Amino acid sequence: MQTQFSAAQLADPDTRESNAILRSCVHCGFCTATCPTFVLLGDELDSPRGRIYLIKDMLEGGGPATEPVVRHVDRCLSCLSCMTTCPSGVNYMHLVDHARKHIEETYVRPWPERMLRRLLGTLLPHPGRFRLALRGAALARPLRGLLPAGPQIFRRLRAMLDLAPAALPPAPRPGPQVHRAQGQRRGRVALLSGCAQTVLAPSINDATIRLLTRLGVEVVVSPGQGCCGALNHHMGQHDPAMRLAAANIAAWTREMEGEGLDAVVINASGCGTTVKDYGFMFREAEPALAAQAAAVAALAKDVSEVLVRFGYAPSRPAPGLEVAYHAACSLQHGQKITAAPKQLLRQAGFAVREPAEAHLCCGSAGTYNLLQPEIAGQLRERKRASLRATGAAVVASGNIGCLTQLGGADAMPVVHTVELLDWMAGGPEPAALGATAP
Repeated sequence: MQTQFSAAQLADPDTRESNAILRSCVHCGFCTATCPTFVLLGDELDSPRGRIYLIKDMLEGGGPATEPVVRHVDRCLSCLSCMTTCPSGVNYMHLVDHARKHIEETYVRPWPERMLRRLLGTLLPHPGRFRLALRGAALARPLRGLLPAGPQIFRRLRAMLDLAPAALPPAPRPGPQVHRAQGQRRGRVALLSGCAQTVLAPSINDATIRLLTRLGVEVVVSPGQGCCGALNHHMGQHDPAMRLAAANIAAWTREMEGEGLDAVVINASGCGTTVKDYGFMFREAEPALAAQAAAVAALAKDVSEVLVRFGYAPSRPAPGLEVAYHAACSLQHGQKITAAPKQLLRQAGFAVREPAEAHLCCGSAGTYNLLQPEIAGQLRERKRASLRATGAAVVASGNIGCLTQLGGADAMPVVHTVELLDWMAGGPEPAALGATAP
């Protein structure tokens, strides 16, 4: 694709990077077949190819983003299925991230949307604030039917109330910052405790720690680490995202310079895709920080990669349970991890079933199911139907956003992959399967 950026524009590192990405696109259209929004809506501008043209025109023009561009870029899930499909290696992720940053800096959204995005960016990355917000949502749920049907802001508020759990699990009790390995220590890792996941499902971190310490891996939850920054990053909120990421880099750098780390373990694949991109995000930072970010990104591993590396093995008989594996987009497209989770589940004794259209997004996509509830709802029902069609008894996935999106009283039980693996290695049966922990 030809571009017409000026020399002054190309002096900006983000524009220079986007120029290279745009020039790598041969507009073949292969990406359209696997794009969830194009599959649903059939609009070329709601496909990766269409958005690439819109982003090119917006960035070349250099002025404020326009409403049509914002509308179609906002509809992008950042599922990155297009990057798996693309034969030319177009890095759509970096391009759309730059577009969102430009939109956030130049476009004035209607005030209700500005307030909602600011609220989400302020609440979700901070577990204490998020827990309070969910308690408020539980109190407000009986008033859901009073919200007007028409205005978009009220549709979004209804989506938030629908997704908020009726009851929250107990807040994780402050524990030791270092979880010692059982037996001889074979490795030492840092665990990203995260933000929303610690509120919605603290059992996922608990299962991860049990699994790793049984394998002889010491797990440290470093002071100062927290949200990876993805939620802000994908809303174009650049500075808050970078502050959160920098705090993690500082926390894990202290561990690397102290006793050392074999990996930074991440059990929410949406976070993993972002942490593995820290080197790129901080490429223009001062040299010491850029080097630290690159080092952290190189150490970042999905929990499935670490379990394979340290030799996961079950200790209980096979349960005779069929599991529908939902491949989170951030894992299969963002990190290119497809085999390890299914391999581990089979090793644990589960019969793994894969749904049709496994490449398509479930509609969660960070804050997407809150900001684009109609499209997200269509994708959720499509994904639920394909999971039910497998005939499995339970859904397993590696991302808290997907588990929240696919769960609910009228849905199949949904469980994080590590909770099933931990159960078969001596841990408690996941609560979603109807049993209580011993």
